[in-house]
Amino acid sequence: MHQRIVVVGAGFGGLEVVRGLAGAAVDITFIDRRNHHLFQPLLYQVATASLATSEIAWPVRSLVRDRPEVTTVLANVSGVDAERRLVQLQDGASVPYDTLVLATGARHAYFGHDEWEPYALGLKTLEDATTIRRRILVAFEQAERETDPARQAALLTFVIVGAGPTGVEMAGTIAELARDTLPREFRNIDTARARVVLIEAGPRVLAGFPDELSDYALRSLRKLGVEVELGRAVSDCTADSVAYGDARLATSTIIWAAGVRASPAAEWLGVPADRAGRLQVMPDLTVPGHPEIFAIGDTVTVNGPNEKPVPGIAPAAKQEGQHVAAIIKARLRGETGQMPFRYRHQGSLAQIGKRRAVIDFGRIKLRGALAWWLWGIAHIYFLIGSRARLSVAINWLWIHARNQRSARLITQGEAAESSPGKDAGSDLRQT
Repeated sequence: MHQRIVVVGAGFGGLEVVRGLAGAAVDITFIDRRNHHLFQPLLYQVATASLATSEIAWPVRSLVRDRPEVTTVLANVSGVDAERRLVQLQDGASVPYDTLVLATGARHAYFGHDEWEPYALGLKTLEDATTIRRRILVAFEQAERETDPARQAALLTFVIVGAGPTGVEMAGTIAELARDTLPREFRNIDTARARVVLIEAGPRVLAGFPDELSDYALRSLRKLGVEVELGRAVSDCTADSVAYGDARLATSTIIWAAGVRASPAAEWLGVPADRAGRLQVMPDLTVPGHPEIFAIGDTVTVNGPNEKPVPGIAPAAKQEGQHVAAIIKARLRGETGQMPFRYRHQGSLAQIGKRRAVIDFGRIKLRGALAWWLWGIAHIYFLIGSRARLSVAINWLWIHARNQRSARLITQGEAAESSPGKDAGSDLRQT
């Protein structure tokens, strides 16, 4: 009988485990609550109408259709019975395992203020991205019809909280959307006058990058017209405003890019976790006390070669997935030696806007147009399938040449007049 492997989570790490076990004497059950694998680094481009959802997501079943040993299950995991080696599903069913891999990812966190979530939209899923895109596009549409200057100004004010890569990329792209793409399409408003405000509690943007690249990013954002507020933490978010420092700003669109919290995997297993909920794994990525359970990606915290935590980025999750697959295959061969995970940092990249990006390869640091082209090539390379690569490349070249973004369709239901600031996600459906 083949060993039963259960992989929970179809993100970068989980998919890499399944890929790495090709040809091994195993039966794999691949569980996720969504039916698609998502290329999360480009999720903000769906949120800002640059790409369509189908260009950065692929059905999980299609990715493993040539793997008869892999069974795909669409379900919510509610817990793990480590003693009986069962993954418990929300519908009451359970899936047995000999080896379990938890690659369950993370969600946005509000630092103890979960009441802000309905107003400050996070960006982790396709649903998040299409909700943000709808909120942005409907804000412009409603501003076109608004006769009250104060309300119109609020509709044309877009606030992004958190100046890490996601926040910087969102801010720069929204600014370009307002200034380059939309001006000729509206008659009653000047979309170029829209305010894009990036709020960061720390002293600089892109804090994980070297100072010179962070400074370049700040200058580039300001050239794009983004208002950058540094050293001012957000203290309140409502349906029509955000408070930070000693100021309160009227806005109908708040995008949250300030923090994440891991899935409840640590709670399922009753093992220690850090403040962000990430469980603490052994050097070989196994869960303490459970050598048959691995945890990877945003679910965990593990130190790299410099004794700093491995960053929660796609390349790290993929390396962890490859490492877990290698350990499982070694165990199948009867090898019992320790195989500690060693992270290899391949560089940090962030796009600021068209022809503006920063790349940190350690000794080599790039910025400007060359960095932007390399950023694009790298992302296209890691997309799945020639069709997606070609489609994204054409879209980006079109945006570069004509400032046009094609993914700007809104289909409206009965409650189309709902305020963006009070949108519950069901009034308008994005296509």
